Amino acid sequence: MHEVISNNDKLCADALVALHDVIDPEIGLNIVDLGLVNQVDFGENEVFVSMTLTTQFCPMGDSIRDATMRALELTFPNQKIHVSLVFDPPWNSSRISEEGRKLLNR
Repeated sequence: MHEVISNNDKLCADALVALHDVIDPEIGLNIVDLGLVNQVDFGENEVFVSMTLTTQFCPMGDSIRDATMRALELTFPNQKIHVSLVFDPPWNSSRISEEGRKLLNR
């Protein structure tokens, strides 16, 4: 499974719970189990998320990024949310969690 990097493990765990509600509409799996979330860091009144998509040309990229922001705004209402899309290293199926694989029947 893909490990998410963070400067605050407790707050990161809260963020990942919220991000389980963000579903990649083409695949039907949440972005955490899909392995799209790379890093979640916390500053003073700010949350910084680095994530990827299954492909740079994902037609649902804006929708997934916006849903990520909304989920984090609900969990951290007094924080400014920053979501960056990165594609290095590129996503691959080895990043899918065991739970995700079960849900996808792989």
